[in-house]
Amino acid sequence: MKLKLIASILAASTLSFSTLASTDFVGEARQENQQQAQHNQVRESGFKASENELKAIKAQLLAKRDRLQADNDKLAETFSQNEDTLARLEEQLRLETGSLGEVFGVVRQNAKELQNELDNSVTGADAQSFNAEMEAIIAATTLPSMPQLTALWQAMVEQIEASDKIATTSVAFIDGEGKKTQVEALRLGAIGLVGEQGYLAWNGARQEAAAYKSQPENGPTMSALAAVKQGEVANVILDPSRGVMLEQLALAPSLSDRLQAGGVVGKIILGLLAVGLIIALVRGVSLLVARQKIVAQLKNPTQPGDNPLGRILGVYDKEQNRSVEALELRLLEAVVDEQASLERGLSMLKLLAALAPMLGLLGTVTGMIETFQVITQFGNGDPKVMAGGISMALVTTVLGLISAMPLLLAHNILSSQAENIRNILEKQGIGLVAEQAERACLVKQDAPSMVESAA
Repeated sequence: MKLKLIASILAASTLSFSTLASTDFVGEARQENQQQAQHNQVRESGFKASENELKAIKAQLLAKRDRLQADNDKLAETFSQNEDTLARLEEQLRLETGSLGEVFGVVRQNAKELQNELDNSVTGADAQSFNAEMEAIIAATTLPSMPQLTALWQAMVEQIEASDKIATTSVAFIDGEGKKTQVEALRLGAIGLVGEQGYLAWNGARQEAAAYKSQPENGPTMSALAAVKQGEVANVILDPSRGVMLEQLALAPSLSDRLQAGGVVGKIILGLLAVGLIIALVRGVSLLVARQKIVAQLKNPTQPGDNPLGRILGVYDKEQNRSVEALELRLLEAVVDEQASLERGLSMLKLLAALAPMLGLLGTVTGMIETFQVITQFGNGDPKVMAGGISMALVTTVLGLISAMPLLLAHNILSSQAENIRNILEKQGIGLVAEQAERACLVKQDAPSMVESAA
């Protein structure tokens, strides 16, 4: 249908343009058709060439795929064979090794434990010869060899033999100024090193020693252990923990550290205690002197002296011409004055004794408040963070109680002394009043007889 339509169109065009036959349009159209045909042929030939190239590439890729698939199948078969072989070999190895695997684990574990012991033991100063072998056994990934097992056994024997010997050795000593020098020291088995300064702290990693900050009382020294080294029997203070207890001894707080933990409240309590003791000492000496003077005055009542009883006698000498009632009041007044003098400062002493435990309670509350503040800020995971507040709470309580007890005791003793002196004064005053009353009675009795005789 399309071809017929095209033919009709061409026929119509031919009829329509017949008048233009004289022109070159037909020739140009033919020439254009020829060029278009040639161009189409070139394109068709290019398409055919590209198709052939793609077919060739496809054939190459298919061939390569077939080769890779064959190689993959071959490798998969080889892998399966290798897995089967490996499984058989592992089973054979398991059967052949038997308990050697457990032996390897036990040897490594014992080597690690022994190495840890050697790192921290004082035998490292002169009795450790197999450290390299121990490190090799620990780092090994295969079964230990016979020389390694022998070295492990020899290392254990060496430590056993070194543990029962007191040996002299030379060690690198770090003094308080940080200077390193070589000094002689005694190794007490595997327990510790002893130098002229006392026990030495051994650093196995650095192969050096330093003196502990605190030494036990009557602790051993190198010169003191000279006789023990010769085989003599002597009492020696030992640290069976091999340094742990000596380190804790250095951390033990001294008296000044404990007092410092009390803070401001603790210092105030100590100040009150000092003031109270001074008052007690002064008043005690004063009462003792007054008691001795009173005893001396009792032996010589006719000559009043400068003492409480002497002043009472002096009042009696001045007021003996008065009536009995007036003399009694004068003597009572003198006794009251002497009592006030004797009891001077005792009320303050009692106040300080009552105030000390109250301040201790204040320190306790303050310390607990500080402890709770620290817990709020840092939590309660580390007890050392809370130690400051708890120490303050406990130390201030102890200081308050310790201060109150001697102050109360001193107040009681001094009050008793003052009471005894007052009783002596009152007794002597009553005696003087009684004597004056007897004289008055005698005068009254003698007055009528004298009147009768006169009559």
